[in-house]
Amino acid sequence: MRHSPRNLRIACDHRGLTHFGGVYFFHEFLQVLQLRHFLARNLRYPRRNHRYSLSQMILALVYPLVLGLDRLETASFLRSNGTFQYLTGLPSFPDPQTLRRFLWHAPDSFWEQMHRVNDRLLQNFIHLPDHRSRLILDLDSSVVTVFGRQENAAVGYNPRYRGKRSYNPLLCIEANSSYLWDTELRAGNAGTWEGSVELMETCFVNVPPDIREIRVRADAGFGFNPVLEGLEARPTQYAVVARLTQAFKRLLPGLRYESVNRQWEMAEFDHRPHGWPQARRFVVATIHSRRGATNHTLHPGALPLSCLGDQPGADARRGLAFL
Repeated sequence: MRHSPRNLRIACDHRGLTHFGGVYFFHEFLQVLQLRHFLARNLRYPRRNHRYSLSQMILALVYPLVLGLDRLETASFLRSNGTFQYLTGLPSFPDPQTLRRFLWHAPDSFWEQMHRVNDRLLQNFIHLPDHRSRLILDLDSSVVTVFGRQENAAVGYNPRYRGKRSYNPLLCIEANSSYLWDTELRAGNAGTWEGSVELMETCFVNVPPDIREIRVRADAGFGFNPVLEGLEARPTQYAVVARLTQAFKRLLPGLRYESVNRQWEMAEFDHRPHGWPQARRFVVATIHSRRGATNHTLHPGALPLSCLGDQPGADARRGLAFL
């Protein structure tokens, strides 16, 4: 394996500096973690071509993501970037076809190994730099557009590229560290909460045994009874944005709101939406209008997860409801 450069002078004012100059510091960070050796010890993938080691192939997929190059073809210019290869210690950068072939021929056992490696890294890093006793898990979904005939991609909700095929993955992010705790890949036309229960099962399996408190936050796409029952079956506290149906919004004007500070006033009540076996506690928060009155009109549809936090300077008509 090629060694990293030793005689290197760090300069931040050279006119040849590119947007990717910081990759050297990321490479040094990986060196401190000894990530290459960790991958070599914990991954097995028999291949005929050994020009690149297994750890080098994994890092060749990681570097473009860190540099903001989200497609293999876009990262092909790194093959002609000798400085990048010198800084990272790679003998050369694999061409896109080599990377695609590496992913395409990977056995199912390799995916399971990668999942275990990720879980081990999470359980070690979550306590750095200080030991943690509480986790805050954010559940959300995203839209990843594809331009081709990729497997399981389908036409679904896609606000930016309407009518294009996409994936609709579910994501679980640990809020304090921003670690990707787990993910569930879904087709673009997947149902709103499809795969949510399976995602939560794997998320809780990865929680270190010395974590005493778990809090879960989720947007309205997770506000369905099976998901809530899965959360209530575990020792968690949760806040899920309510689905603002017409029947729900008709209840809001009759609530008794209490002021909690200069900006917010809140109300809480028990409600049992249609199809739920029991009632659950709902909390509604509204922002005082500038004239001193309160507007209890909430945004139609689903509210984003970010609305669960205090947002100074927000629209006076904004309100949020969660359970």
